[in-house]
Amino acid sequence: MLKSLLFGVLLALAPLIASHYTFPALVVNGVQGGDWVNVRMTNNHFDQSPVTDVSSIDFRCYTSATNATATTIDVAAGSQLGIAADDYIYHPGVVNVYMAKAPGDVSTWDGSGTVWFKVYQITAVTDGGTSISWPSTSLNTVTFTVPKNLPSGQYLVRVEAIALHVASTFGGAQFYLSCGQINVTGGGSGTPGPLVAIPGVYTGNEPGILINIYYPIPATYIQPGPAVWSG
Repeated sequence: MLKSLLFGVLLALAPLIASHYTFPALVVNGVQGGDWVNVRMTNNHFDQSPVTDVSSIDFRCYTSATNATATTIDVAAGSQLGIAADDYIYHPGVVNVYMAKAPGDVSTWDGSGTVWFKVYQITAVTDGGTSISWPSTSLNTVTFTVPKNLPSGQYLVRVEAIALHVASTFGGAQFYLSCGQINVTGGGSGTPGPLVAIPGVYTGNEPGILINIYYPIPATYIQPGPAVWSG
């Protein structure tokens, strides 16, 4: 009887466990690195739980418990960089990728200050209220072009997948995030911006974060955060 009850509980929990994910690896020159090698190991590396408090220090890199750093990897400006999930992006939602230039060795830098800029996003597709779709759902790797005009140097690169399936109440949006460490080579003389602080970039009340995606179907969607800097 006890075994049957336990089995039933595990079956009930299985969809919840499977629906969570982390972003533990970078993909450079088409080669995926090992988990938590070039990405700082997040607090949720085992339980995969999201961040829901956008004012928390964990909203930056989610490493308050691990205090992790990573191995910095060379990435050429103008090349493709991927951030791989341990499974895939399960929930309906959107993606943002931010970068921040370290003042020195990125391994010893916490990413504090108004230093982050957005380099990529995957938003929703709407048609005036008839339907809404989520192109990031089911991706297992977020891939973008490192801006060719980005100055050379060491950077944190931070991915956030914002799950919106229970975002109709404040604090309901779920953020799955991590920070990788890269050294940009062959860069240019661009001035990235606008710059934001993380935490600080969101209040949690943004229309793209506090939103009911089911009814009424949103006629438009406003991507959270600043504009993308493409260089």
